[in-house]
Amino acid sequence: MKIYDWPTGPYPARVRIALAEKNLRSHVQFVLVDLYKGEHKQPEFLAKNYSGTLPVLELDDGTFIGECTAITEYLDALDGAPMLTGRTPREKGMIHMMSKRAELELLDPISVYFHHATPGLGPHVEIYQNPEWGFRQRDKALRGMHYFDGILKGQPFVAGEAFTMADITLIGGLIFAGLVNVPVPVECEALFAWYAGMQERPSVKNRITMSEPIWAS
Repeated sequence: MKIYDWPTGPYPARVRIALAEKNLRSHVQFVLVDLYKGEHKQPEFLAKNYSGTLPVLELDDGTFIGECTAITEYLDALDGAPMLTGRTPREKGMIHMMSKRAELELLDPISVYFHHATPGLGPHVEIYQNPEWGFRQRDKALRGMHYFDGILKGQPFVAGEAFTMADITLIGGLIFAGLVNVPVPVECEALFAWYAGMQERPSVKNRITMSEPIWAS
């Protein structure tokens, strides 16, 4: 399989973490798509993923799967240990709900802030910017941090008692927040402590270097 991504990207981080958690790194070849050159918006890439976003999974039969949730679900169906998207109907429902909330309340708002209220990917890529909208979305992301702080005061992981896709999505949001200098508020002690622990997790710590060549011993 091939993964089209950008090594330090917050969205690609989600699939990289999932690959590491499931020990599937050896099954994947990484293909660099340069965001700052706008390669993800060029016709060649848009033929692979209509939305022009990363990451994208290419299967051996030429099928392309975009969107982090869809890719993670594919990986879970490919190898069920550990199961990041849930085993029981209740687990699946809770994980998908909390993962979507992490997208809507934190990850996507930070993305909008990056693209509209900062230089983003540069003038050749950021053709239109609305700074006011960007700052409003930054404030939404901060409210989202408070929401997840409340969740994590009562349970060890975002969707309950186990590490899942929902945690990975929230990690992606906090990675992005760090890149654009939007820190976790000091009063969000539970979220801060949880994220500190997540950054020590090998799948998170090594997410960037995992795309370096694997040499035969």
